[in-house]
Amino acid sequence: MFRRRRRAEEETAPVVAEEGPSAPTRTTGPWDVQESYPEAERVDLGGLHLPIGPGFEVQLSLAGEHIDGAVVLVDESALQVHAFAAPKRSGIWDEVRAELAREVTAAGGTVQEQEGPFGVELAAKVPSQGQSGSAGPQPVRYIGIDGPRWFLRAVISGRAAIDAAAAETLESVVRGVVVVRGDEPMAPKEPIQLRLPAEARQAMEQQAAQQEEFKPFERGPEITETR
Repeated sequence: MFRRRRRAEEETAPVVAEEGPSAPTRTTGPWDVQESYPEAERVDLGGLHLPIGPGFEVQLSLAGEHIDGAVVLVDESALQVHAFAAPKRSGIWDEVRAELAREVTAAGGTVQEQEGPFGVELAAKVPSQGQSGSAGPQPVRYIGIDGPRWFLRAVISGRAAIDAAAAETLESVVRGVVVVRGDEPMAPKEPIQLRLPAEARQAMEQQAAQQEEFKPFERGPEITETR
C-alpha cells in the first residue's frame, strides 16, 4: 500500500554545509546504485530502491508537490528515510547531527549521542501530542549515513526506538536501501526526489481511464495525504 504524507516543517533538510573531511568508506549498506550490493525485493522509488517485507506498509512523504522521502510502517514501529545530495569529497552527517540536536532541544526535547550500528547517532525524546490532548515524550533515533555524493537520513520511532529486537527489522531495511543519486548538478542537502513505483502509477492511470469512460462527470482519483 502506498500513501503520500506531507512532511512536517521541522523535518526539512538543514542549511547548506561547507565541505569538510572526506566521507568514510562504507563496508555495508545503504548502497549506491553503482556499487555491487546484495539482491533483495525492493520497490523502485526512483531516487531510492527500498527493501520491503511481509507486513510492511510504505507511505511516501511530500515536500511541496514533490515526493522526497518514504515511511515504512511495521508492527508498532516506523522508519522514515530521506536522501539528500552531498558534496563530492565530504560527508555532512556531523553538521546535520548538530543541527538536529539543536532543533530537538529548542522544541523542548532531550537528545544525546550514542554509538549505533551505523556509527554515531542521536537518541532523542521529542514532545508529542497524544489522543487525549496531553503531551508526552516520544523516543526517536536519528541515523545518518554519508555515501558517495549523497547523504541518507533515517528516523526510527515507536517501539523500535527503544526495543533492540524490534529495531533489527528496520535497521535491515536501512542496510538494504539503494540510493540513485544521478549525475545532474545538485546543491548540498538538496533532497533527492522520488516517484511513485511503476505499478502504482499504472494502477492510478487505469483507474482514471475507467472513471473517465464510465463516469465522465465524476471527479478522478485522488492521492490521500497523511499530515
